[in-house]
Amino acid sequence: MTQTAAHLFEYPKYWAECYGTAPYLPMSREEMDSLGWDSCDIIIVTGDAYVDHPSFGMAVIGRYLESQGFRVGIIAQPDWRNDADFKKLGKPNLFFGVTGGNMDSMINRYTADLRMRHDDAYTAGGLGGMRPDRCVTVYSQRCKEAYTDTPVVLGGIEASLRRIAQYDYWSDEVRRSVLVDATADILLYGNAERAIADIAHKLAAGRKITDLHDLRGTAIIRKSAPEGWTEIDSTRIDWPGKIDVIPNPYEFDQSETKGEEGSGSCDRSEKTIDPNEEMPVRIIPMPLQSRQKLDPDNTYVRLPSFEKVRNDSALYAHASRVLHQESNPHNARTLVQKHGSRELWVNPPPVPLETNELDGVFDLPYQRRPHPSYGDAKIPAFEMIKTSVNIMRGCFGGCTFCSITEHEGRIIQSRSEESILKEVEAIRDQVPGFTGTISDLGGPTANMYRLNCKSDEILSSCRRLSCVFPTICKNLQTDHKHTTQLYRKTRAIPGVKRVAIASGLRYDLAIRDPEYVEELVTHHVGGYLKIAPEHTEESTLNQMMKPNMDSYHTFKKMFDKYSKAAGKEQYLIPYFIAAHPGCEDEDMLNLSLWLKKNKFRVDQVQTFYPSPMSLATAMYFSGRNPLKKLSYKSKKLYIPKNMQQRRLQKAFLRYHDEDNWGFLRESLIKMNRRDLIGNGSHQLVPDDDPGARFKRGRGRSGSQNRRNTKAKPSGHKRR
Repeated sequence: MTQTAAHLFEYPKYWAECYGTAPYLPMSREEMDSLGWDSCDIIIVTGDAYVDHPSFGMAVIGRYLESQGFRVGIIAQPDWRNDADFKKLGKPNLFFGVTGGNMDSMINRYTADLRMRHDDAYTAGGLGGMRPDRCVTVYSQRCKEAYTDTPVVLGGIEASLRRIAQYDYWSDEVRRSVLVDATADILLYGNAERAIADIAHKLAAGRKITDLHDLRGTAIIRKSAPEGWTEIDSTRIDWPGKIDVIPNPYEFDQSETKGEEGSGSCDRSEKTIDPNEEMPVRIIPMPLQSRQKLDPDNTYVRLPSFEKVRNDSALYAHASRVLHQESNPHNARTLVQKHGSRELWVNPPPVPLETNELDGVFDLPYQRRPHPSYGDAKIPAFEMIKTSVNIMRGCFGGCTFCSITEHEGRIIQSRSEESILKEVEAIRDQVPGFTGTISDLGGPTANMYRLNCKSDEILSSCRRLSCVFPTICKNLQTDHKHTTQLYRKTRAIPGVKRVAIASGLRYDLAIRDPEYVEELVTHHVGGYLKIAPEHTEESTLNQMMKPNMDSYHTFKKMFDKYSKAAGKEQYLIPYFIAAHPGCEDEDMLNLSLWLKKNKFRVDQVQTFYPSPMSLATAMYFSGRNPLKKLSYKSKKLYIPKNMQQRRLQKAFLRYHDEDNWGFLRESLIKMNRRDLIGNGSHQLVPDDDPGARFKRGRGRSGSQNRRNTKAKPSGHKRR
């Protein structure tokens, strides 16, 4: 049975709605005074510059709360070295809302090679250094210093992806839930509109933040599990075939709370219980859950504790597997993970927004530009999206290296055609210097608009991690007619000269609908179309949960056919990842040979970046594949971890770069592939003969070489 929720815009309005709509959510006391406010009900603290646009999280949540009648202020990129900036709007009547911004702050500040970035696309002028590392934690602690008794609510992608114990690439360790480290009161994950409305209205009605423990899409800290619940115990991965008795998870010895349990492997406690014994919390081993009739509203799954997953990488991979299996909001159960003596309680995911609710969020009175306090300074992220339109949320691709699914969910939430066309007209009329080009109609994936499961009954019971891997599910709607129609209607709007599609394309879905591909190629490709095979080798693609290259070749034939029919010379720009978990050096060599055979010389390449909570990050840390059932005997994956391994795999992607030739020659010799060193068309890198190099034209640049290739690189980064 699918889950339902109260409509997003049917809450009784808070009394402060009488103040009306603010031109911009205020960032200073002077702005508050001009609005007639003596205080803010809610203050949002964000790591990004404030842009009043529906592509920026602080604007979406702020404007939505304003629509509910609350007075909302913004503290953007405060000085975190003391609490002065956190006091500049005064004490909020209800709570602080803290977000790192549109990106995880560590990914924002550091490259995949752990070098600090010197720029920040979400800051005025593109300046780096305007936010601290782990800014959600730092901002929350400063809010508590400023006003000790004011509740702090965490949200945004940084909080969402760190809601349980998670591997942290930058410190190379498993860190506690950000809720614990930030000393905040509650954490919101995923699409937060429903939860933030519940919290705001309940606190306004006099409820205490500590009473709000059953809201979907939230995580809280509890001292213990309440009575009357059933626990499914997943704290082990080596259950025997027959289970007579199990360890009592409430019998913790002192070493566990101090994090001194060694490897964190199986609990050998002598104190055991009978699963059928009457207890305050009934405990069932995970292997026996299918034999029990359980009430999903009073059942939770116990993950291995923070201390265990920190010290036992196999249990970490197991916990990741369980979390991802409990991600469908229509059948997910509460997750509980012990952190020392406290219980981290993660309620089921939020119910997805219906089309009219999502329309309401995007139809709020955004100014569609940065706050005036930034003057003429450009905010690069805004400049990139100011003429683009987000048409949906979510992604059912389930790519293991991507965290979109963990944040926005696998169920596609689509706006109505009317709402999208209305926004295009608003861009035409409101964006200064609009040239007639809509830079994107998309979202996490360009062509998943209105593609959902054919059956609510099937959806309510499904636990697949992807609707398109290993094959496209037979219950998935793959007809792109709604997207095709949307493209055509957008092109027909007066004043719109061109509509580009810049979001990543799922080409294995696109080939199911030739009419869509023809529309796309004929009218919406400006010479180049970026797609992301990510790799060519099936073994690596399986670790990524990506389709094999047959789909790519089919799409390329269609792309070339329709480009020729339109009389256009157009190119596909494929993106690839180096150093993905499970990717052998031999796999990268084969990818490199494929690139050369197809005359691709890519300039921008991506090295695998272990983002918090993704399945590929669990592979990276544990060396195991959480897509498969785990045990301590599970086959280990090859993980390119050290910088030399990662550098080599990246060099294979840029085989044409002279700076990489020496390194590649040495590596090919070690791999017993001397046959690939030379000047033949079938060989990867030239030999080291200075005379041969002179004949080739010493010093010829990569850009000059590219003139002789059919496919050319793009400067855009993949989303």
